[in-house]
Amino acid sequence: MAETGHYPYQAAIDAYGDGGFRFAEMSHRGSLLCLPTGMHAWAATAAAEVTLETLAPVLALADDLDVLFIGMGEDIAPLAPEIRAAFRERNVIVEAVGTGSAISTYNVLFGEKRAVAAALVAVERPRRRRP
Repeated sequence: MAETGHYPYQAAIDAYGDGGFRFAEMSHRGSLLCLPTGMHAWAATAAAEVTLETLAPVLALADDLDVLFIGMGEDIAPLAPEIRAAFRERNVIVEAVGTGSAISTYNVLFGEKRAVAAALVAVERPRRRRP
Protein backbone atom coordinates (compact mmCIF):
# COMPACT_ATOMS: atom_id res chain seq x y z
CA MET A 1 0.00 0.00 0.00
CA ALA A 2 1.20 3.52 -0.62
CA GLU A 3 2.65 5.61 2.20
CA THR A 4 -0.72 7.33 2.58
CA GLY A 5 -2.23 4.00 3.65
CA HIS A 6 -4.53 3.81 0.64
CA TYR A 7 -4.85 1.27 -2.17
CA PRO A 8 -7.23 2.75 -4.79
CA TYR A 9 -9.33 -0.38 -5.47
CA GLN A 10 -11.58 -2.43 -3.24
CA ALA A 11 -10.24 -5.98 -2.93
CA ALA A 12 -10.91 -9.32 -1.30
CA ILE A 13 -8.82 -10.21 1.76
CA ASP A 14 -6.45 -13.12 1.03
CA ALA A 15 -5.06 -13.60 4.55
CA TYR A 16 -5.01 -11.97 7.96
CA GLY A 17 -3.09 -12.19 11.23
CA ASP A 18 0.25 -10.96 12.56
CA GLY A 19 -1.37 -7.57 13.05
CA GLY A 20 -2.34 -7.05 9.42
CA PHE A 21 -3.87 -8.23 6.16
CA ARG A 22 -2.90 -9.48 2.71
CA PHE A 23 -4.83 -8.40 -0.38
CA ALA A 24 -4.10 -7.59 -4.03
CA GLU A 25 -0.65 -9.23 -3.79
CA MET A 26 0.43 -6.82 -1.04
CA SER A 27 0.32 -6.64 2.71
CA HIS A 28 -0.82 -4.01 5.17
CA ARG A 29 0.08 -3.85 8.84
CA GLY A 30 -2.67 -2.45 11.07
CA SER A 31 -6.44 -2.22 10.87
CA LEU A 32 -8.19 -1.72 7.55
CA LEU A 33 -11.27 -0.19 5.91
CA CYS A 34 -12.42 -1.99 2.75
CA LEU A 35 -14.53 0.55 0.88
CA PRO A 36 -15.78 1.24 -2.65
CA THR A 37 -13.06 3.93 -2.78
CA GLY A 38 -10.35 1.35 -2.04
CA MET A 39 -8.50 -0.11 0.90
CA HIS A 40 -7.63 2.42 3.60
CA ALA A 41 -5.49 2.25 6.73
CA TRP A 42 -7.69 2.54 9.82
CA ALA A 43 -6.51 3.84 13.20
CA ALA A 44 -8.77 1.61 15.35
CA THR A 45 -6.72 -1.04 17.19
CA ALA A 46 -9.39 -2.55 19.47
CA ALA A 47 -13.16 -2.97 19.63
CA ALA A 48 -13.37 -0.04 22.07
CA GLU A 49 -12.02 2.24 19.31
CA VAL A 50 -14.84 1.40 16.92
CA THR A 51 -16.84 4.61 17.22
CA LEU A 52 -18.91 6.88 15.00
CA GLU A 53 -15.83 9.08 14.73
CA THR A 54 -13.52 6.28 13.56
CA LEU A 55 -16.23 5.01 11.20
CA ALA A 56 -16.81 8.46 9.67
CA PRO A 57 -15.12 7.50 6.34
CA VAL A 58 -17.56 4.58 6.01
CA LEU A 59 -20.59 6.65 6.95
CA ALA A 60 -19.59 9.21 4.30
CA LEU A 61 -20.01 6.46 1.68
CA ALA A 62 -23.20 4.97 3.15
CA ASP A 63 -25.28 5.84 0.08
CA ASP A 64 -23.08 3.43 -1.92
CA LEU A 65 -23.42 0.56 0.57
CA ASP A 66 -25.94 -2.10 1.50
CA VAL A 67 -23.94 -3.91 4.18
CA LEU A 68 -21.04 -3.10 6.53
CA PHE A 69 -19.16 -5.85 8.34
CA ILE A 70 -17.21 -4.70 11.37
CA GLY A 71 -14.47 -7.06 12.48
CA MET A 72 -14.19 -6.29 16.20
CA GLY A 73 -10.92 -8.16 16.71
CA GLU A 74 -10.38 -11.68 18.00
CA ASP A 75 -13.76 -11.93 19.70
CA ILE A 76 -17.22 -10.49 19.32
CA ALA A 77 -17.79 -7.27 21.24
CA PRO A 78 -20.97 -5.20 21.48
CA LEU A 79 -21.43 -2.37 19.02
CA ALA A 80 -22.56 1.01 20.33
CA PRO A 81 -26.28 1.63 19.61
CA GLU A 82 -25.54 5.04 18.09
CA ILE A 83 -23.41 3.35 15.40
CA ARG A 84 -26.24 1.00 14.45
CA ALA A 85 -28.70 3.91 14.45
CA ALA A 86 -26.51 6.11 12.23
CA PHE A 87 -26.14 3.39 9.61
CA ARG A 88 -29.79 2.30 9.88
CA GLU A 89 -30.80 5.90 9.03
CA ARG A 90 -28.77 5.47 5.82
CA ASN A 91 -30.30 2.02 5.09
CA VAL A 92 -27.04 0.14 5.69
CA ILE A 93 -27.13 -3.21 7.49
CA VAL A 94 -24.34 -3.48 10.08
CA GLU A 95 -22.94 -6.76 11.39
CA ALA A 96 -20.35 -6.63 14.17
CA VAL A 97 -18.51 -9.95 14.55
CA GLY A 98 -14.98 -11.24 15.06
CA THR A 99 -12.52 -10.11 12.40
CA GLY A 100 -12.22 -13.57 10.83
CA SER A 101 -15.99 -13.92 10.41
CA ALA A 102 -16.24 -10.39 9.01
CA ILE A 103 -13.57 -11.19 6.40
CA SER A 104 -15.23 -14.44 5.34
CA THR A 105 -18.62 -12.89 4.73
CA TYR A 106 -17.18 -9.69 3.22
CA ASN A 107 -15.20 -11.77 0.71
CA VAL A 108 -18.30 -13.74 -0.35
CA LEU A 109 -20.41 -10.62 -0.91
CA PHE A 110 -17.53 -8.74 -2.55
CA GLY A 111 -17.10 -11.68 -4.93
CA GLU A 112 -20.80 -11.40 -5.79
CA LYS A 113 -20.20 -7.70 -6.61
CA ARG A 114 -22.54 -6.59 -3.82
CA ALA A 115 -22.38 -3.11 -2.26
CA VAL A 116 -20.37 -4.22 0.77
CA ALA A 117 -17.75 -2.66 3.03
CA ALA A 118 -15.70 -3.87 5.97
CA ALA A 119 -14.02 -2.18 8.92
CA LEU A 120 -11.48 -4.67 10.24
CA VAL A 121 -9.58 -4.46 13.51
CA ALA A 122 -6.26 -6.25 12.97
CA VAL A 123 -5.51 -9.36 15.03
CA GLU A 124 -2.28 -11.12 15.85
CA ARG A 125 -3.54 -14.67 15.45
CA PRO A 126 -6.39 -15.84 13.28
CA ARG A 127 -8.92 -17.70 15.38
CA ARG A 128 -8.88 -21.34 14.44
CA ARG A 129 -11.82 -23.69 14.71
CA ARG A 130 -11.33 -26.57 17.05
CA PRO A 131 -11.54 -30.05 15.49
